[in-house]
Amino acid sequence: MWVKICGITNEEDALMSIALGADALGFVFAPSPRQVAVGTAREITRRLPFGVMTVGVFRDQSPDQVIETVLAAGLHAAQLHGHETPNEAKAIRQKVQALIVAFPAGSHSVERFDDYQADALMLDAPTPGAGEVFDWSLAQGVPSDRRLILAGGLSPGNVADAIRTVRPWGVDVSSGVEVEPGIKDPRKVLAFTRRARAAFEELERPQSEGSELFDWDETA
Repeated sequence: MWVKICGITNEEDALMSIALGADALGFVFAPSPRQVAVGTAREITRRLPFGVMTVGVFRDQSPDQVIETVLAAGLHAAQLHGHETPNEAKAIRQKVQALIVAFPAGSHSVERFDDYQADALMLDAPTPGAGEVFDWSLAQGVPSDRRLILAGGLSPGNVADAIRTVRPWGVDVSSGVEVEPGIKDPRKVLAFTRRARAAFEELERPQSEGSELFDWDETA
């Protein structure tokens, strides 16, 4: 299982989220109340413990800009949330350690996921970052042998039901664990990670080969 806390804007929230059970942190570089500067993200990532996956979130930015930002901020992965083409995604994947491609729930573009050569597929609400819950039955069309990350309006109150219904590989949350945009609530982060892990354990899914999103060499 894999839990990502997205919309990180400061070091305190980053370290707190990891201490309370997050596996990954997301930094938003697209227009958003949670948008961060490259320098800010770099100062945060350089202080994180080894093994924490860091993800840059982008929307309709050029491949060169995405690659440059990921490398400059010291991130491990890029997450594409716009209308990027498979060719643009493949160009990015050649230069970054891992790639997540997000699709709106119900989009037929999911059928072309393999064309993007991404490491994981994220299923989100039609308006990313809006805290909207979508009909989880729309996840039924996603191939079961792909790493599916569920997002969109998740919170401590609904994450367990979402996991039982969709059975994703991982979950992603931002506004559902905040006191205000960009500021995380430790109590909500703790409740979210605990309930997500408990729900995954209830499914009694065996640890499958290749369950890690990727392996990276810190010295590379």
